Amino acid sequence: MHAFGNFGLVDRVPARAHTSSMPRIESYVRTKICPDTPTLAGKVAAFAIVVSDDDTDFHQHAQGQLCFAVQGCTRLTVGDLLCLLPPSRAVWIPPHIPHRTVVRHSADVRLVFYDEQTSAQLPQQAFVMAVSPLMEAIVEALVVAPVDQDWAEPPFDHLIELSLHEIREAPRQPMLLPMPQDRRLAPLMAQPDVLPPELRELANVIGATAKTIGRIFQRETGMSYQQWRQQWRVLRGVEMLVTGQPVSHTSAELGFASDSAFISFFKQMIGCTPGAYLKR
Repeated sequence: MHAFGNFGLVDRVPARAHTSSMPRIESYVRTKICPDTPTLAGKVAAFAIVVSDDDTDFHQHAQGQLCFAVQGCTRLTVGDLLCLLPPSRAVWIPPHIPHRTVVRHSADVRLVFYDEQTSAQLPQQAFVMAVSPLMEAIVEALVVAPVDQDWAEPPFDHLIELSLHEIREAPRQPMLLPMPQDRRLAPLMAQPDVLPPELRELANVIGATAKTIGRIFQRETGMSYQQWRQQWRVLRGVEMLVTGQPVSHTSAELGFASDSAFISFFKQMIGCTPGAYLKR
């Protein structure tokens, strides 16, 4: 039996095993690219897991899913979008959308599944949102609810409705990066942790002209290659910093000539310095 050793994987966990420190779940079986989901006793299933160095591969659920990390950083590929979740950021994934979750080092994750009827009340596109202290408190209350809790009874009926309001109204966050699907870019997409090369070098690697690459990125991502590469550097930089990498190492890995150049770039793109960002 898996005990969330692989992110999101639990096979037939008995309801009686639930305690105040263990997430509510009846059963969960994940398989590649096919509908799978917790068997819900009501509108929701909510649980907390600690994940270390894991990769779920692509899968999907019949229910909508809210995912965020209280500590650590989580990276997801949702459809053709690369999504980064530092603490205080959550992703909403509607039902039946293939996604993949990668955790480097360790992350303390919260997951909430909403049944299809409830998910229909929420946006039908994936997006990243800010997690307010209120939303975090709501999720924690759902996680520790008694195993035989009737979700239609107060206060949980109100908490569920409030969680839906929070998801609908939460500020959207620019932590999604469109990933081009053109087969000529497969060598680039196959290495999501490696700094994308300069445009001229990429053209030599894939055997296409710079103009052709520019047209592909504009058509499939809405950005020029340089804009896309800069956004990739932002997301990767946040991920490295949140997982404990020093500014000097992060700066070098992302191809900056100096720490000050990286700090200036980070402040321009995020609105604050790396140090200030980590103190949020």
